[in-house]
Amino acid sequence: MQSLVAESRASSRRRSPVKRAAATTSRKSGGLSQKHKSGPPGSIDAHSHWTPTGYIHYLAELGQSQVSSGGPVDPKMFDLDARLEWMDSRGVRTHLLTLSGSMPWQWAKPDEAVRLARIVNDAAIEAHLKHSDRFLAGIALPIRNPVAALEELNRVAGRPGIRAVHLPNSIESKDYLFAPEYMPLLARCEELGYPLVFHPLDGVPNHYAGGERLAGPTFMYNSLGFPFETATTAAKLIFTGTLDRFPKLHFVLPHSGGCFPYIAGRIEHSIRKGAAKVKLLHSIRDYLRRFHYDSLAYNVETLRFMVDLLGADRIVIGTDNYAIMDVDQPNALVLELKLPAADRDRILRGNAAKLFGIKSG
Repeated sequence: MQSLVAESRASSRRRSPVKRAAATTSRKSGGLSQKHKSGPPGSIDAHSHWTPTGYIHYLAELGQSQVSSGGPVDPKMFDLDARLEWMDSRGVRTHLLTLSGSMPWQWAKPDEAVRLARIVNDAAIEAHLKHSDRFLAGIALPIRNPVAALEELNRVAGRPGIRAVHLPNSIESKDYLFAPEYMPLLARCEELGYPLVFHPLDGVPNHYAGGERLAGPTFMYNSLGFPFETATTAAKLIFTGTLDRFPKLHFVLPHSGGCFPYIAGRIEHSIRKGAAKVKLLHSIRDYLRRFHYDSLAYNVETLRFMVDLLGADRIVIGTDNYAIMDVDQPNALVLELKLPAADRDRILRGNAAKLFGIKSG
């Protein structure tokens, strides 16, 4: 792992700065509030959840209550005016709107899943049209059915505000994404230039290691299970050859990449020693940098390790808002690092702007 960190530091020093985007000052124009006028441009949050009103109403029709992981829904999940006030007060310019871990793909029937996805995506497009530089959309897909998922992707592709595809890591411990029937979906995402933004599913059937091992009042199914889930997804994207098959497809790993960045050295060693019976086309170091990672590390030492290992150009802001494990100050941990201005602005905005095709200005 020390060799990976050292190599990453050298690589990071060679990277050219990303230009800072100019901040707007009018709330009506969809820009930043006046209190952020003199500061750095507002950040782009690549890990922010919502539950649009129409989605909540349809869930009620289906007899499903909409709760976020660990508790009831925060009103800011559906009240965009309240969300904008919260964003303005914290120096956040843009949210990528995605469903939370309570997304319905594990339980919804096929026709219900299609309608739920349509409701969410149409609402996201509407939110973007009202606030064009404040809200972008990660497409919700009825992912149990790869044909229906591809149809929904094509329905909204190119619509205003559509910039990414939001997917559960697995469903009921099945890594569905690597099945042959999902390859056309991945190919289409690559063709469209839409990054895949992952998030683990809530619900006992989806708990990592089964419903019992991490169950109980400790919340370990989330605090441990979600990082394990993300690390598994990342490792399988490498070992299945999926990253090589789709070289232009981008991936965003939530929760600071789970535990994946911290076990990369162990994975590399298993290959070097011949314990892992795989042949890779590239080094683990190269594959590490095929991913983007959000900043949701919760302590500054962990985030500093990520910057050293991965490079400042692979990290984006992520908050988990507005779920129980969210953070109140989205930019605070990055600012606490006291990075050079160019690296700071990459993480706050530049990396996500490039990833999601957001124009500066």
